Amino acid sequence: MPSSSVPPYPQPAFAFSVAVASGSSSTAQADAAFQEVSGIEAHVEVEEVPEGGVNSYVHQLPGVTKHPNLVLKRGYVVQPSDLSQWAAQTVGSTLGTPIQTQTLLVYLLDATGQPLVTWTFYNAWPVKWTFSTLDAMNSSSVLTQTLEISYTTVTTTQNQGSG
Repeated sequence: MPSSSVPPYPQPAFAFSVAVASGSSSTAQADAAFQEVSGIEAHVEVEEVPEGGVNSYVHQLPGVTKHPNLVLKRGYVVQPSDLSQWAAQTVGSTLGTPIQTQTLLVYLLDATGQPLVTWTFYNAWPVKWTFSTLDAMNSSSVLTQTLEISYTTVTTTQNQGSG
């Protein structure tokens, strides 16, 4: 097997990275580490059309492709980041200035830290920013923040990776 090929077995889901790029820029800076990324999915709505005069079946036609919001979760870090400043300008604003959309990149990494898969989320913007409960009775909990991101389209790129 060539050294540049990807192993033929499922990859672990715990090695990933998130980066923010302005607009459609191909360069992106990785932001602080996230403990969880969810919402990477898409589904096609199905329109049901009954066959005229035949009651034994219904035509199922493809409709619009939809996707949920991308959800990023991590421990709260006091140090400002591009992502947190962007969220504050969008979710925490009165919309006195236009919303700045970004391109978000989510990378699935191999054992050497090289991207195996890249999901690129276009025209992304924060729609919800929440923090975990502050609880004086639970001394072991970490303050987490969750950022929900709306986007227009997503593409997936299979990278070569190192073997």
